[in-house]
Amino acid sequence: MSAVIQDTRENKTLVSLRNLNKHYGDFTAVDNISLDIQDGEFLTFLGSSGSGKSTTLSMLAGFETPSSGEILVDGKSLVNVPSHKRDIGMVFQRYSLFPHLNVRDNIGFPLDIRKQAAGERERRVEAMLKLVQLEQFAQRRPAQLSGGQQQRVAIARALVYEPRILLMDEPLGALDKKLREDLQDELRHLHRRLGITIVYVTHDQEEAMRLSQRIAIFSHGKIVGLGSGFDLYQNPPNAFVASFLGNSNFLKVKAQGNAVASFENQPLAIRPTAGLQNGQDLVLMVRPEKAQVLSPEQAAREPLAAGWNQIQAKVSETVFLGESLTCSVVTAGGTQLTLKELSGATAPLQPGDPVMVRWAAADACVYSEWNESDLVKGAGAH
Repeated sequence: MSAVIQDTRENKTLVSLRNLNKHYGDFTAVDNISLDIQDGEFLTFLGSSGSGKSTTLSMLAGFETPSSGEILVDGKSLVNVPSHKRDIGMVFQRYSLFPHLNVRDNIGFPLDIRKQAAGERERRVEAMLKLVQLEQFAQRRPAQLSGGQQQRVAIARALVYEPRILLMDEPLGALDKKLREDLQDELRHLHRRLGITIVYVTHDQEEAMRLSQRIAIFSHGKIVGLGSGFDLYQNPPNAFVASFLGNSNFLKVKAQGNAVASFENQPLAIRPTAGLQNGQDLVLMVRPEKAQVLSPEQAAREPLAAGWNQIQAKVSETVFLGESLTCSVVTAGGTQLTLKELSGATAPLQPGDPVMVRWAAADACVYSEWNESDLVKGAGAH
């Protein structure tokens, strides 16, 4: 996949990364990344550990120097600009608050080192205390605050000097699930109110989907997917993105024309794909919620609609999750699939029960270029 990501949005570009590389000896941490970030956008870098997302953020912040390439803000290079002169705020997973200072003075510290006039300092600190809803905690020290409150102080401190860009590196990773979700909501609302450009780093796909206007998915130092969470989930550009973002079922099939493939000696309808060669190896991806599981009796009563596929399988496991029923099945050829149905939509199934699995060709993606490592999370859903 090309390292250059073409941007089609009409908003003004604020930050441009151009052919950005970072090498540590023989190891390439960031591999020829090019990306435009829009003014006022909430963009998330999503990837597993070692994918290059945090290194890219560190180069944007000025904590790491690129081996080659360019970082531009408003068309001006930042590569040789020290981090403290980049007009960029930074929030880390570790809050890095000063333990001997109270909340008010922690928030005001960036203004102190910039020698902000006292009156303006107080106005900005008060505004930040109100913004993060910590007015009543202004005199407390960090040790007297909860983890969520400390993180709000860190966010306020990063915003108080009014940077145009806010960088956030796994800022909620140390918090419990409920508190993390609450702060995600606060961050989303904060972004809407301020209109600031936020670049956020996480390995948590749910967090990325919840927060972001766009997501850049990193793998081995490259951006391998870029778009809204909806677009990346519904139409992943490659098998890696399909396996990384959300749960997926993968079927190894062979092309039998541009709209037909064979799976375990059975023809399947696929999305029309130009340039396929007969016998060409493909991988077909269908999301668990896009497939239906029926008993043989149900399938006999409900004729297969045009453009739909049906394969035989046996139930290996069912898990009731309250709002849904997850059903794992295995085909005659040994392919495992996981299906997700709304509670009550499917009659109770037991291991060993024969079933028919159906999905629409339009709901399945087909990839002609893939590596076995792309499917590292299994042939079935992960």
